[in-house]
Amino acid sequence: MEIRLLFLSVVFTAVSASDLDPAKQPSNAEGVTVFIVIAGLFGLAFAGFQFWNVSKINLVVPNNSGTGEERQSLLSQDGNSDNDSQTRLIEIYEAIRQGADSFLRAEYRICAIFIAVFAVVILVLCSYDGEGFKWLNGSLTAVAFVLGACTSMISGWIGMKVAVYSNARTTVSAAGPRPWADSFNAAFRAGGVMGFSLCGLALLMLYAVCGIYDGLFDNHSELFEAVAGFGLGGSAIAMFGRVGGGIYTKAADVGADLAGKVVAGIPEDDPRNPATIADNVGDNVGDVAGMGSDLFGSFAEASCAALVVMATSVYPTDSKFSSKKPHEKLNWGSLMFPLLISALGIFVCAASSFVATHLFTVRPLPGKRNNVEKVLKTQILVTTIFLTALLYPIAAVSLPEFFIVYTAGDGNVKLHGTPFEAVICVWAGLWAGCAIGFITEYYTSHQFFPTREVAQSCETGAATNIIYGLALGYKSVVVPVLLIATTVLVSFTVLDMFGVALAALGMLSNLATCLSIDVYGPVCDNAGGIAEMAELPEHVREVTDELDAAGNTTAAIGKGFAIGSACLVGLALFGAFIKRTGSKDKSQTDSRLLDPLVFSFLLIGAMIPYFFTALTMKSVGTAAMEMVKEVKHQFDTKRGLLEGKPGHEPPDHAKCIEISTKASLREMVIPGILVIFSPLVTGAMFGNKGVVGLLSGAIASAVQMAISQSNTGGAWDNAKKFVEKDGVLVNGEVQGKGTEIHKAAVVGDTVGDPLKDTSGPALNIVMKLMAILSLVFAGFFNSIKGGEESSAISTNTEATLYFHLQ
Repeated sequence: MEIRLLFLSVVFTAVSASDLDPAKQPSNAEGVTVFIVIAGLFGLAFAGFQFWNVSKINLVVPNNSGTGEERQSLLSQDGNSDNDSQTRLIEIYEAIRQGADSFLRAEYRICAIFIAVFAVVILVLCSYDGEGFKWLNGSLTAVAFVLGACTSMISGWIGMKVAVYSNARTTVSAAGPRPWADSFNAAFRAGGVMGFSLCGLALLMLYAVCGIYDGLFDNHSELFEAVAGFGLGGSAIAMFGRVGGGIYTKAADVGADLAGKVVAGIPEDDPRNPATIADNVGDNVGDVAGMGSDLFGSFAEASCAALVVMATSVYPTDSKFSSKKPHEKLNWGSLMFPLLISALGIFVCAASSFVATHLFTVRPLPGKRNNVEKVLKTQILVTTIFLTALLYPIAAVSLPEFFIVYTAGDGNVKLHGTPFEAVICVWAGLWAGCAIGFITEYYTSHQFFPTREVAQSCETGAATNIIYGLALGYKSVVVPVLLIATTVLVSFTVLDMFGVALAALGMLSNLATCLSIDVYGPVCDNAGGIAEMAELPEHVREVTDELDAAGNTTAAIGKGFAIGSACLVGLALFGAFIKRTGSKDKSQTDSRLLDPLVFSFLLIGAMIPYFFTALTMKSVGTAAMEMVKEVKHQFDTKRGLLEGKPGHEPPDHAKCIEISTKASLREMVIPGILVIFSPLVTGAMFGNKGVVGLLSGAIASAVQMAISQSNTGGAWDNAKKFVEKDGVLVNGEVQGKGTEIHKAAVVGDTVGDPLKDTSGPALNIVMKLMAILSLVFAGFFNSIKGGEESSAISTNTEATLYFHLQ
């Protein structure tokens, strides 16, 4: 009966709160377990179904490609036969696959060493409580960390392999009889493999850790504090994936653009350019593997934050909330409500995916237009509407009619919550995410005025293009930040930090769809590069270019989701940190802004995203310089390469891949050290108050920089594409490829590349990783003089003040 009731709730079964007995909690642990496990397995099965659809596409270019008079034997632009194009396409596909594999193997070797070393650090520090070592707590936290890190690596690996597998198949589909619908479906389904496999795997792994650990702890607070290590593992790997992959992809992209389009004057992805393979490899290791690890970390951390806060919640045994009557701890079914949100999202996203592939499909429109962006936006809107309708039944079945949440600011203050209030918090995050996505599209798509204005500014050169693009990025921060602030205000007012954690989970509830759209972009980008390098006809590249342009916009939308959710996750983890650092009498860490230690470290925390951005931007610049020099060297020394003469020496793609690989692995270390050790050193030396200020400043600063950088780069990229579509007119004349305006647009796009694909997205990790580190090591901070600043520093400070007062 319990299982039946739970499944009926998924199909719009509403449960009236008045039907619940206030003296008892709903006994639904078995039904919750079944629902979560089935959702996870279904996610993996649906990913397999999507992969099967992609695998049906053969890497054979059809002879009936094109439309109208072009529907004849597919000849390359230089008149070679189909077999030549076919051979080149497969060679390029294999080169991209091998390059991506080699980079990920090298990166994961470094990650494996880090996991082993840091797991020992967690084991020792999380076991110490100031009086001795509790090895069970430390060891289980370390195991959870290793499992989270490994799951993050597997998620990134799956995404990268599927993206590489699908890129050439998207190219082949774009050369087929139904180029628009078939190529879109290939790329979108490839994204679906990543999205559903990640969500299913993450849900199953996190629930398995919670279930196994439940029998090893006496109370749920210690249980979920140990489980928080799972989120730390995911976020730590995401740092390396985002930073390392971002440096790789943008070193290759910027180097290829500068050496090719600007210096040599050859088209993007021209087969003569030695850096093009490295550029396409980078799309997979940075925009796919890195993004997958990033959003896996967001899911794990948001869930852990909600679980840690919810573990302190209680259920009143009488409906009058009498403090004299005993309260019960929430049962297992109620505690798993955060995971039920994600489980429901898998089913909703799977059903909604058929809207894009079967109902509201992609097609060309009059005037060289298409409806790609509208189809992708429809996916987000449909999933948001369905989730809005289905969330309350899930809450009504799993949560008690009334429950009590202790506030993060003062552990003695209680908030009385209901299932409906919990759903309000989830709705706030869900719709804020949808709104942020559409606002991001407005600022980054060349369908709208802001990006077209940036493109038109190229009329007076690259300098005005840079000025307009920066202004657009700063302006685009306003509405998303107001939406995030409103979400925090609503959710915090309703259910304190538990509400903020639920809002973060609400924003991530349609994660499978968001990941499908995110991965779609890099796959289309690769497909276009393969089409040009294989010298397929122009109409094939036109299709892939249009799909890629939409992918740039939807990638910006995805980054908006990721940034917004990262901010909410960081705040939720911050609240969990405040709760965990409280003493046994429920007093909490003093987080008042006017405390000198809090305010001082707030300024330091606000500085960290700037320092982090400087490190990653310079890393991209350094690696890009190496790439430009190598490409120029090959143009100068390889006979006939730049001129494209028959029988010319082939470009050395392997050398460019090696440059990007070495640079990314070398340069990702220092930014990682900055983010990982900042909260650890602050907590150990300056106590919990220092960490409170550090996290507050870092989150407030990073969210604004991340939005600005991502949208600036996205607008510059699409402004360049708008110029290439002959969208800019000066004195009535079209200014397209090869003009001075185009060169100015390319400069803006090149400057924006590390902003939107390296520094901006990696700032998500800064917000989350610093917060989850603080939560996991909160017990260690407390063990040092009760979480106060170190005695040596305190003594020196007091002595200095005494000296100046005399």
